[in-house]
Amino acid sequence: MYYYIRNTLEKTASPDLKGKGEKYVAVLTSAEWLENRDRFDMGIELDLDLMSVNSTKAEVNYDSLTGTFSLPDRENISGQSINFAFALDEKGIVFIDDTGYVEKNISAIISTKRWALPSLERFIYDFLEQIVIRDQVMLEGFDKELDTIEKDILEGGEKDPSLRVSHIRSDLRELRVHYEQLLDLGQELEENENNFFTKENTRYFHLFTQRISRLHDIAASLRDYSIQIRDLYQSQLDKKQNRIMTLLTVITSIFMPLTLIAGWYGMNFKYMPELEYKASYPIVIAVSIAIVVICLIFFKKKKWL
Repeated sequence: MYYYIRNTLEKTASPDLKGKGEKYVAVLTSAEWLENRDRFDMGIELDLDLMSVNSTKAEVNYDSLTGTFSLPDRENISGQSINFAFALDEKGIVFIDDTGYVEKNISAIISTKRWALPSLERFIYDFLEQIVIRDQVMLEGFDKELDTIEKDILEGGEKDPSLRVSHIRSDLRELRVHYEQLLDLGQELEENENNFFTKENTRYFHLFTQRISRLHDIAASLRDYSIQIRDLYQSQLDKKQNRIMTLLTVITSIFMPLTLIAGWYGMNFKYMPELEYKASYPIVIAVSIAIVVICLIFFKKKKWL
C-alpha cells in the first residue's frame, strides 16, 4: 500500500518515490520490500528477519534512518510481541510489516485525523501516538486493580493475590522497557542528524518523548506499588502465623502444669498419702481449674490473648 501525506493519508497506486514532490508512506511485506527496495533510492541493503526483531530502535545511515519496532501486544503483554521495521528519508517512510499492525494503525489515522499543515513529521508523530493511545487507560486499570487487591489484603481476605500481582509486575516491567526504547527512538528522531525533518516540526517528537516519559514514570511507580503489595501480603501472612503460634504457645503453657500434675500422680508409687484421701480428686480438679484461670488472667494482662 502507498499513500500520499495530504490533509489526510490518500492511497495512490504509483507514488513518485524518487522525486522531491509530496511526502509518501509505504506499507510493504518483507517479500515486497526485497522486490521493490531499489525503487526507494535510500542507499541501504535492509535485509530483515522480522521474527528475530527483539527491540524498538532507530539507526542513522548516510542516506536514511532505519529501525525496528517490537511492541508488546496490549491484549497479552507478556505474550508474543508485534514486530515490524521501517526506513525513512526526507521523501517519505516505508514500513516493512507482515502482521497487518501498521495498516490497522494507518486506517485509524485516516478515520480520525485531518491535518491543516500536513508533513512527514506530523504523520510519524500520529503513528507513534497510535501505538500508545490506550496505554494511559490500561495503566489506570492496573492501578485500580492493585488498589482493590491492597484493600482485600487489609480486610483479611483469604484469597492469595501473589500470582496476579506477579503477572501485573511482569507486565509493568515489559511496558517499562518498551517505553525506554520508545523514548530512545523519539530522541533519535528529535536529534534529526540527517536533517530529514524541518527544524520547526521536530517539536512533534519532543511532545512524544514527553508523553512516553510520563508513561514510563507511571509504569515504574506502579511496579514499585506491586512490590509493596507483595510485601504487605507477606506481612499480613506473617501476622496470621504469629497469632496462630501465640495461641498454640498459650495453650501449651496452660497445659504444661496440668501435664505435670497428671504425670506426678500417675507414677503409681506405693506410698502416696494423697491417694488415700477422699477429697484428693476434687482438690486436684480445683487446683487444675485455678491454674487455668491464673494463666488466662496472666496472658490477658500481657496482651498475648
